[in-house]
Formats: sequence, structure tokens, C-alpha cells
Amino acid sequence: MKSIDLSVILPAHREGRNLAVLLPQLWHVLGDIGVKAEVLLVVPEEDPLTRSIAEDNSASVIVQDGPGYGGALRSGFAKLSGRFVLTLDADLSHRPEFITSLWEARHTAEVLIASRYVRGGTARMPAARRVLSEVLNRMFARGLGFPLRDMSSGFRLYHVGVLRQLQLSARDFDVLQEILVKAYAEGWRVREVPFRYEPRASGSSHARVIPFGRAYLRTFFRLWLFRNSILSADYDDRAFDSSIPLQRYWQRARVSILSAYLSSERPTLDVGCGSSRLIGFLPAGSVAVDILHRKLRYARRFEARLVRASGFQLPFMDGAFPCVLCSQVIEHVPKVPSMIDELCRVLAPGGRLILGTPDYGSWQWPLIEAFYARLAPGAYADEHIAHYTRGELAALFQARGYAIEAERYIMKAELIMVLRKTQGLGAA
Repeated sequence: MKSIDLSVILPAHREGRNLAVLLPQLWHVLGDIGVKAEVLLVVPEEDPLTRSIAEDNSASVIVQDGPGYGGALRSGFAKLSGRFVLTLDADLSHRPEFITSLWEARHTAEVLIASRYVRGGTARMPAARRVLSEVLNRMFARGLGFPLRDMSSGFRLYHVGVLRQLQLSARDFDVLQEILVKAYAEGWRVREVPFRYEPRASGSSHARVIPFGRAYLRTFFRLWLFRNSILSADYDDRAFDSSIPLQRYWQRARVSILSAYLSSERPTLDVGCGSSRLIGFLPAGSVAVDILHRKLRYARRFEARLVRASGFQLPFMDGAFPCVLCSQVIEHVPKVPSMIDELCRVLAPGGRLILGTPDYGSWQWPLIEAFYARLAPGAYADEHIAHYTRGELAALFQARGYAIEAERYIMKAELIMVLRKTQGLGAA
């Protein structure tokens, strides 16, 4: 049996008259693009008209488990079989022929949005509704730091792998923003495709302004906390342009210092790369390693070679790299067993290890860490479990046959050391 290419999910509460027009058009478009598809109509409760129209148009009816638009989408996601997932409204405001444009762009991003507000898109709707829509989208986009214009469009194409990982809780239309924030936090690519929006053909919208607004405010606050935590794949990259002056200064200083130590002719292994913009400064032939899938997905934009691996078990031969970089990692893992042993193993004799970590021997760092933990709750400060001092690191590496070539500090608190491997493989 041929696998399903595309699952189409239609929340269809009291949309019988529109479904009778939409479904034939939908199947015509799906036939033109040549996909094996299924159409799932999601309703709060079954009604004879919807059931009859579904049977006449080869669609399945699903009674949703949870309330609201959010419940409808979650119920549809739980039942789908396709490799790609299309969501659209059943009220004829989302023209089926536009599916062709989304399908043709399916390999450019894992989430595609039919966008009313990017260049080339339009939205014909009453003035009051247009104002509310634009205010809502600007609030979410700017407040959550998203380079998107239309976060409330429900006309979207997803790669099924995105939806399989998401834990969604929003009940109303705010589930649309929740999906985008959580998909982006997992490192998936999101792209807007210009779309011409027309008003619904018949019936009335099921959104009500007051409960609608309350739900959006609750969701905005919850997503703001999530978006500004280390759970977000782009946390490191966003810090470079942070609205918090201390965070912005620190990230830019770190990238400036570390990039200056990288040689353009020496391929580098970056262990614990995260989503830092430093990846973009790595020399040709370099490899960036992280244990988290979401960080590596996001880091694809830097066009570096990416490998998922643990810093305790790097998948490289002894002495494989003339330069190894490890910035802001060793303080997050236990001292025993030591990740430092593995960094030394993969570094070639005569090579350089560039290491960055807070200096807990200074009075400045504990003070800054306490302040930063209050300023940016959910950031990295709470995850520092190994507290190194400059003296401890110097003794540790000198015992391994390393020479200290250079040292720099950021605000007398974060230590960056450049160490030369002068003997053997540097094993303890």
C-alpha cells in the first residue's frame, strides 16, 4: 500500500455548507499535484450533514478529544498518517489552489506559513479585525523575538517530524503561536509564503474577543518565559543581539575574543557549539559538535559540518584536530569523569586547545552570576555544576604537558585560555 504523502486537517465545527464546496476543490488540487492524501475533518461532535458530506468526498470525521481550536488540531495531529501535514480553515477563506505553492516549497523549511503580511501577501477583511490581527501579530513577533509577520495564520504546511515532538497545551487559537514558538525552539526552520486572504464565505467566526484576548495574554506570558530560556535552540544566537545590555556585551565579547584565536588555516573541533554565532567563524574543514538535536538543527544556517555527540565520547581519532575549542561547556558537566581528558585526546601534538569557562576563583564571577540569575531566570547560570578556578586549570593542564600561551578575561570573570599541547597526546 502506498504511504500517505499529505494529511489535510480541517477543523470543521458547523461548516457543512462550506465543506460541500471546499472538499471537491481540495481533492482537485491534490490530484493536480499528484500526492497520496487523506482528509481529516475534526469536529466537537458529529452531525448528519458533516458526516454525509465527508462520505461523499472521501474524508474522515474525527471527534476531537479536547475543547476549542487547539483541541481540534491536537486531535487531528494524533490521528494523521502523512509525511507532511496541511492545516487550513473550512470556511473557504483559505483557497485550496494555494496548496500548490506550499507543496512546491516544502523542502525549504519544516514549517511553511501562508502569510498575509509579508511582501506579496494581502488580507481583505474588516478594518477592526485587520487592526486586531496586526496588533496581535506584532505583539507576539516583537515580544518573543521572532522574525515573522503572520504568526496567527492557520494555513500551514508542516513536516510531520515537527509535530511529533511538540507538547501542546493551548486550547484556543493561541495554539498557532504555541506551535511556532515550540517548533522554533526545537531548531526547525520556519518560512512565510505570501498569501492572498479572503473573508469567510458563510457562517461566523468561532473566535470571541474577550476570552480570545485572555487566552492570548496567558499564552504570551508562558511562551515568553519559554522563549527566553536555554530550552530555545537559538538562545546563544539571540544573546548576541539581546535587549539585556550585559548579556549582549558578554556574548559579543566572547565571540570577538575566541574568533581572534582561531587560525584560518587550522580546522577546528568546536565541542559544545550550541547555536553561537562563533560557528560562523570556524575555519574551513572544521566540525561543530553538540549533544542536543535542537541546537544542531538551528546551527544548520551557519553552513558548518555538524555532528551530534557527547563531549565525553567524541567520535574522532586520537590527535585528529590541530585546534580544539570548548567554550562555556566544562562548567556544565561533572569534573569526574573528566571531559577534559577527551578534549586532550582528539587534539594533535603541537595543537592548541582554546578553553573558556567562568573563573570561580575571582570575586567578580560569583557576584555577576548571582545578578545574572535574577536578571535572566531560565538562563545558564543555574546549570553551572563544576566550579573551576584559574589556578586549578593551570595546574591541571601543566600536569598534562600543556603550555599556557595566552589568557583573556571578560569583566575579570570569564576566563579564556589558549593552551599548547607540547607532549604526547596530553593524557593524564
